[in-house]
Amino acid sequence: QRQLVESGGGLVQPGGSLRLSCAASGFTLDAYKIGWFRQAPGKEREGVSCISDTGGSTNYADSVKGRFTISRDNAKNTVYLQMNSLKPEDTAVYYCAADPSIPTAQAMCAHAAPYDYWGQGTQVTVSS
Repeated sequence: QRQLVESGGGLVQPGGSLRLSCAASGFTLDAYKIGWFRQAPGKEREGVSCISDTGGSTNYADSVKGRFTISRDNAKNTVYLQMNSLKPEDTAVYYCAADPSIPTAQAMCAHAAPYDYWGQGTQVTVSS
């Protein structure tokens, strides 16, 4: 079965860090652009950070620039999102998505479109 599985979410205090993982099973990620999206209660799903298939191009939402870092390890078939200096407004369910057809990482982050694969999501809560 082809699927994406996110992990690494949890409860963290403001200013803390978390690292999310997005692991693929049943297929290899090396031909796919990968995006991290998030959805807070009552809000639309938004692009947080996206990465090209080679990892050479990345894109970040303005709200997370300088705090979040996306990376990928194609040998491990996994993409990561390192989140530092977390704020309460980062609280959301975080999803990863994969698609081979999007032209750029920036284009992928622009819309939470029906990409080929979506994970089930992992909750991130930033609270004291």
